[in-house]
Amino acid sequence: KKSFFAGHPVQWMLGRRGAAAALAFFSQFMSSAAVGVSSTPIPSIPFPETCSKGVPPLSDAHVKALATKGVHITPLEPLGANVTGIDLRKKPDEEVLDALQREMANRGFLVFKAQGVLTGDEQVRASEYWGGREIHSTHGVHPKAPNEHIFRLSNDPDVGIRGVGPQWHNDGSFERGVFSHVGYHIVRVPEKAGATLFAHQGAAFDVLPPEMQERWSRYVSVNSNSGVLHPMVHEHPISGRKSVYLHLGMTGGVLEVTPEKGTDKQELRLLEADEMRVLFNQYNDLLNAGLPEGSPHKTAPARQTRPKGVPAYTMAYPYEEGDCIFIDNLAIGHRAAPEAHDSPAKQGLRILHRTTVRAMIDFDPPFGLPPAVNVFGPNPLGQGVWIGSGVGYRWDDGIRMQN
Repeated sequence: KKSFFAGHPVQWMLGRRGAAAALAFFSQFMSSAAVGVSSTPIPSIPFPETCSKGVPPLSDAHVKALATKGVHITPLEPLGANVTGIDLRKKPDEEVLDALQREMANRGFLVFKAQGVLTGDEQVRASEYWGGREIHSTHGVHPKAPNEHIFRLSNDPDVGIRGVGPQWHNDGSFERGVFSHVGYHIVRVPEKAGATLFAHQGAAFDVLPPEMQERWSRYVSVNSNSGVLHPMVHEHPISGRKSVYLHLGMTGGVLEVTPEKGTDKQELRLLEADEMRVLFNQYNDLLNAGLPEGSPHKTAPARQTRPKGVPAYTMAYPYEEGDCIFIDNLAIGHRAAPEAHDSPAKQGLRILHRTTVRAMIDFDPPFGLPPAVNVFGPNPLGQGVWIGSGVGYRWDDGIRMQN
């Protein structure tokens, strides 16, 4: 065993004073060897036969209170909800915003219907109704974006940025304060399919067996782009619900923290490549398994059979003209449907404007770990996966990875 940073000049993102404190803190941690096995089979997740939790229903109190304001909210299945009676160009009162934000935390996302085409400035102002109440833009700007805060996405590279987000993720995972909310406004609906898939990460946690819940709760991801650390299981800041969290396209390592029995010490190690491969595939299977039976977006069905007693918790949302979606970015993960990136000649032209909202709180790791490390420096443990790159660990050679 050796100390976590022994012999490695690690530069923390916290400055010299923070670096010294972090090094002193981590001197107490010890690492243990992890043995990887080539071509480890991916075990199926042993789902329960029934699960009574699932995605929560809309609050009757919120539905009634909103109706008195002329706002109508109706559930989508199995998650999300449609909202009518609001023009996002006009800011609703705080009672309405609070009720809608709480429903976003519980149901995952809201679709504001019949908005027409919002200007870039109108979408930015509507985004600032939620979460940290301030736009937080970190993306590249396409020449045809209406302003610097609009991340303009398209299946035509001359029109917008193409190919983004093919694997499950939460936006802004490279930030210490992961975006609280994200807006997706469809500007041009393709003639054929071009959906976004959404998965309820609280309902996903609930269908894991207890031993997986316990083990995943001791995992902390290291972002390959920035070195920030995030918990793989967390309590949602609004709903309080335990939820899973992992970026399948931008994770450069996963730390496992194990308490030493009979002491107040903890052991710390990095997962090996085969362990990462199993973990990432199981996480992918978990979120895909939430799709309703018969969904064209299910993959590897032999590993993703969900018992009939377990309600669905994932969906592919097919955009309609005038839709503006806002998601709670810590309640649901998402990915683009493969056909969303197909050529305009095949699918029709697709244009989507994304906006991102500043965090309400920092999304820091548990166990007293620091918020960030130098992922571009040497592997501080000397073993395990440690990748500093714009794209993280490749857990399947056959997948597309683009962030």
